Amino acid sequence: MAGRNGRTVRDLRRGNRTAVLQRLYFDGPLSRFELGPATGLSSGSVSNVVADLIADGLVEEAGSVDSDGGRPRTLLRVAPHSGHMIGVDVGETRVRVELFDLTLTELARAEHPLTQQGYDVEVIVGHIRDGIAEVLAAAGTDPGRLLGVGVGVPGIVEHAEDRGAVVHGQTIGWDAVPLEALLRSGSQLPDSVPYFIDNGAKTLGQAEMWFGAGRGARNAVVVLFGSGVGACLVTPEVEHGRAVEWGHLTVRVRGRRCRCGALGCLEAYAGAESLLARWAEEGGRPPQGTDEETALTAMLAAAYPAGGTAADPVALSVLEETAEYLGAGLSDLINLFQPERILIGGWAGLQLGARFLPAVRRHATSYALRHPAEKVTIDLGRLGPDAVTVGAAILPLADFFARGGRRAEPTAEDRLPAWRTALEERAPYQ
Repeated sequence: MAGRNGRTVRDLRRGNRTAVLQRLYFDGPLSRFELGPATGLSSGSVSNVVADLIADGLVEEAGSVDSDGGRPRTLLRVAPHSGHMIGVDVGETRVRVELFDLTLTELARAEHPLTQQGYDVEVIVGHIRDGIAEVLAAAGTDPGRLLGVGVGVPGIVEHAEDRGAVVHGQTIGWDAVPLEALLRSGSQLPDSVPYFIDNGAKTLGQAEMWFGAGRGARNAVVVLFGSGVGACLVTPEVEHGRAVEWGHLTVRVRGRRCRCGALGCLEAYAGAESLLARWAEEGGRPPQGTDEETALTAMLAAAYPAGGTAADPVALSVLEETAEYLGAGLSDLINLFQPERILIGGWAGLQLGARFLPAVRRHATSYALRHPAEKVTIDLGRLGPDAVTVGAAILPLADFFARGGRRAEPTAEDRLPAWRTALEERAPYQ
């Protein structure tokens, strides 16, 4: 039965379960007494919800604390092993797959380096499938206990009812790739296990906002600085974040050609791939036959040598110019969105790290309007190289919480027609 606002009793129960689960997850362990003011629920509602969640195995006791003049209060927490999630990062140098318990403790991981085949669709799909099988086997986890598989990918992700998640990754040569359908075809996971596919910058943003340097911020931009660059915008209106193709803002008319095909994109100057290419073009000597991460490490060592050795002037000049381009790009985000925090993550951002940050801050504030620039802080993310996989795993976790801790159980009949429709259109990838 629906009330005046259209909400049913079932909706109210789901909302109450969600409120209790989230407070225990982020602020627990908590007692039933503390959950009342934390959730806004009455003591009776808290008792009923907690009883249900304990019966479902989602909440467990975690000791007790003394109360003022009364009996000790029992503390409650989310049960770590009551569910599992998989996070996948389709990165520039590897496909990383990690298995987590409900509290996002890593249980197993698998890494598949990307070789000369690069972003061939079938290769990527194979790496993801193999990685999922590997982490489940390593941890001895029943696939049926998965709340879902989250996948962070480069490019724009479109969610279509009849086709699932479709990826438009112009910089990697993906044109309307039906990734969800491809993963489901031949998958050994139960049909009830959902896939959540989104832009990698958005999954990085999710992780930093939930557990990293973004906690407590209402308006933030989280930047993914890797082979290319991207960003995730978080505002009160878009609390789960929205990926923005920041790397393809034009920063120089008729400038360098970007890997997307356009001229003068920020990514053509500030991404690690272009940074290393410019070092070579200007007479530097990047190590041959190595991946980008190794080459960038060598470039940093050349520009900032230890032990009094003379710096490579070409490497130093290119890095300084890159800091200016990156700062100018951040100034656009400051002027457009007026965030209170900008966080820089991604493997290249973390490698450049604190040495690079002061110059980026200086250029960002010099190019931005004074008023919003005075209110923003620019820092590094805190979650390290696994942030994208953590954020990808948050996608099924957030969905699980939104449903009050109930698992989604679509039938095979619901899903298979969508797979077939999508796969019939996959001729370019065969």
